[in-house]
Amino acid sequence: MEKIGRFRNPAAEKRYFAAYDRAMAECPEPGAVFDVETRHGTTRVYRYGDSGPPIALLPGLMATSACFAALIPALAERHAVYAIDTLGEAGRSVQTAPFKDIRERASALDDVFESLELTAVHLVGGSTGGWHAVNQAIHFPGRLISIGLLDATTVSAPFVRKVLWYGLLAAVFDSDRLWRRFVTWSAGEDILDQPAVRLVLAGIRSYRARVPFQVCPSEEALRSIEVPTLALFGGRGVVHDSAAAAARLESLLPHADVEILPEAGHYLYLRPEDRDLIIERVLKAAVAVIRGQVERERQIRHGRADLSPKAPPGG
Repeated sequence: MEKIGRFRNPAAEKRYFAAYDRAMAECPEPGAVFDVETRHGTTRVYRYGDSGPPIALLPGLMATSACFAALIPALAERHAVYAIDTLGEAGRSVQTAPFKDIRERASALDDVFESLELTAVHLVGGSTGGWHAVNQAIHFPGRLISIGLLDATTVSAPFVRKVLWYGLLAAVFDSDRLWRRFVTWSAGEDILDQPAVRLVLAGIRSYRARVPFQVCPSEEALRSIEVPTLALFGGRGVVHDSAAAAARLESLLPHADVEILPEAGHYLYLRPEDRDLIIERVLKAAVAVIRGQVERERQIRHGRADLSPKAPPGG
């Protein structure tokens, strides 16, 4: 990639950040805000909570940290939570150098973790954020202790054609009516007027992203992932074949904990009951990984550890 992302014009940028502020008002007050310098630009990070093993949250395409407003309070009770605006997309992160390939996107996130002195990170991503978590585990896994995928797209199954057709039609004609139909179809209900969703639409309308397109990793690349993996899929999701995506991921990552939430759509935590389950599963996975690490260190100290790679507890 030879170009960098930017807003279409100053007026579009102003409209976007008005929507951004409305969406971020739905989140708790962060304990700290960081603008982290990397080789590809400045990444905005919000920290919630100040103790416990770090959980980093990666949003869906153009979604920003605001999309996690419903999950942050419960996660921040037990962990230091770092919500990240994806570099190269609309948000408070500012791209200054082009990404040559998807590996460089992972390197930019590794720069963020290094600058914040984060290790043993539980990296959780929704939709495209899940793809980023997988991309990180493939190319720069050193600072990760686990990954969590919330209906991750283009990881183990491609988008269905209707997503591309619907998205192209809505983008070309750019009417609220078409976008409402697209969002209602993909979410299972009309949520276009929610501030976080309006922000995604504002980003699409206001920002020209210039990033390498996300594609499904090769089977070899997926099999190379060694960090414990939690993958949740929406049984009623329509943006990809959730059952096929879950089955393929299980076959390629036998150590992964894969589950389909039968009543959830692509926006996994839209329903309160699914939201509570996701929070429980993410927290439980984090605890299991930590316990497994402690036990393994104990075995190493006593000379009883099998040094070959291990599946996570319950995997």
